[in-house]
Amino acid sequence: MQHSVDQRYAIKLCVKLKKSTTKMLDMIQKAYGKDALSKAQVLRWHKAFREGREDVEDEQRIGHPSTSHTSDNVAKVKAVLDSD
Repeated sequence: MQHSVDQRYAIKLCVKLKKSTTKMLDMIQKAYGKDALSKAQVLRWHKAFREGREDVEDEQRIGHPSTSHTSDNVAKVKAVLDSD
């Protein structure tokens, strides 16, 4: 996760320095290797920063949380199963 945020800062800097998308993508891939963001993600972030976005963090997503496995949920399910 931290690699993604680091790369977004790098993309933001490249936008401020007016680097071409091709040059920026090449730099990200050289710097991060196999951990580099995909081309599509780099281009999406480049566009967002070019259009004035300042925040590098992901926006909140609507819908189900990525996981609903909490100790409270586990305890409730265990209680239901134990009652059978």
